[in-house]
Amino acid sequence: MKVKITGLLLLCSVVMGMAQQKKWTLEECVAYAVENNLTIEQLELDLATVKIDKSDAVGAFLPNLNLSSGVSERSGLVVDPNSNANVSGTIFSVTPGITTGVTLFDGLQNIHRLNRAKLNTIASQFRLDDLKDDIRLSVANSYLQILSNKEALEVAKAQYAVTEQDLKRTKELVDSGVVPRVDLLEIQATAATQEQQIVNNEGLILISKISLAQILQITDYANFEIADEEFNIPLSDILNNSAKDIFSKALEFRNDIKVSESNVAIAEKDQQIAKGALYPTINAFFNYNTFYTNQFAPVPDPNNPGQFLFDPNNQGTLLLTRESITNQFYLNDGISYGFQINVPVFNGFSVKNNIKRAAINLESSKLQLEQDKLALEAEIQQAYVNVSTFLKSYEAAEKTLEATTLAFEYSKERFDVGLMNAFEYSQAQSRIDNAKADVIRTKYDYIFRLKILEFYFGIPISLE
Repeated sequence: MKVKITGLLLLCSVVMGMAQQKKWTLEECVAYAVENNLTIEQLELDLATVKIDKSDAVGAFLPNLNLSSGVSERSGLVVDPNSNANVSGTIFSVTPGITTGVTLFDGLQNIHRLNRAKLNTIASQFRLDDLKDDIRLSVANSYLQILSNKEALEVAKAQYAVTEQDLKRTKELVDSGVVPRVDLLEIQATAATQEQQIVNNEGLILISKISLAQILQITDYANFEIADEEFNIPLSDILNNSAKDIFSKALEFRNDIKVSESNVAIAEKDQQIAKGALYPTINAFFNYNTFYTNQFAPVPDPNNPGQFLFDPNNQGTLLLTRESITNQFYLNDGISYGFQINVPVFNGFSVKNNIKRAAINLESSKLQLEQDKLALEAEIQQAYVNVSTFLKSYEAAEKTLEATTLAFEYSKERFDVGLMNAFEYSQAQSRIDNAKADVIRTKYDYIFRLKILEFYFGIPISLE
């Protein structure tokens, strides 16, 4: 038993260790966010409700069917249900019935309501898909921010390692009296600044990890980690397409545009429903009812001609058999059926006002669609300019870093032979630090904006 328990504990420890060591890729983060986001779950519930509304619209075409039954006992001066005469006594009765009805015509409102319900289901699905798109972009942005902060941290650590070597060498030179002590203090100040930058970058990494974990609905921030990967500028030919071409393609699949288009179609159905109230409504109905009472009317005995199962003048011949009760239900039954037509004549302007409201809502939906298209076009134009601009910024930052690196190497050679003081050397160090930071910043700014533009073009988010 001890061996089994020990093995089980060991297995649990291994599994927990593997869970803690999991490193999330961007694709895994996107898939998990779409699957577990609470807002998405809420919209999925809304979609389920809309589907029920569609079922209600289908049910409006079907006839209704209702069963009813009443049981009563009356004493004193009562009405005999057999003779409709006032009698004194106690009457017990049972009155079952069946009622059914169907709407034959209501100005086609039921048809328009069904079509509206179908459109609303489609629109709800588009809203859900649009939210998923927004979450994908949000996850990508947060993921890239972590990568940017991590890369900045690695650069800061590398620079600090170089400075540590310079600090050690300068201290030796100061101790031997070759260089003044102020040079050591200058290098120490540079090292302290770099240490502070390392701490700041570590804090930024933690904050960006928490931000991404919150989007994923993960609360174990301490053990949340993304995959370690070398991420370079991805190859893309998206700029070979014009902003207008990207916009034209985005109109075909963007869910936010489809939501607006669906809202216009729904508003058109609302207007048709409102106009349908101007027409007459035709309903058909059928009712069946009967009753049983202890005040029996004479019931002939089918097996004995001239005899009765119950004769109110001869109480001794009462036969309360199932057949006699059935016969009474049969003899007392009745049906009614027909049509009912309701013609709207005047309703306090409510129908006309509803039609006017529906017309206004339709125009508003059309305007909203045009506004959404303009907003999308502006976003794509901005994204297109951003990709082009940040690519140039990144290329310029790369050139600046290359030039700054050569200048720093020259400065270091001069500092090593005593031809440059520590202050000038620290300035050269600061310039290369800033150049490397600019490369990282412009690199990830360009990557994220590239992914946004590709997303508008229908390319899934990926770091490949």
